Amino acid sequence: MTASGEPGVVVLCRRDEVPDGEARRFDVEGHRIALARIGDDFYAIGDRCSHGNYSLSQGWVWPDECALECPQHSSSFDLRTGKPNCFPATVPVPVYEVRAQGEVVAVVL
Repeated sequence: MTASGEPGVVVLCRRDEVPDGEARRFDVEGHRIALARIGDDFYAIGDRCSHGNYSLSQGWVWPDECALECPQHSSSFDLRTGKPNCFPATVPVPVYEVRAQGEVVAVVL
């Protein structure tokens, strides 16, 4: 579903569907996205860990570092850049522009 009919913008959920300090997985138009919430801010990165192909949305959100940690081997990824913060991951994951307007959260694909 598109937001306001704008090409490439896809609504993922309502704001209240992602609790503060948690992440959720969304599969949209061939993209597997981990949407994380820190306070009123939302971040969207590729959901597959670049080290072990594990779901990042199953991991832990670290608000102080603005990072999401993979639950399999503890690599963490910066939610703003997608770059890994520590080994064993060395390759960044994709980052998506988030548009949180009103009560909905959307991403630009």
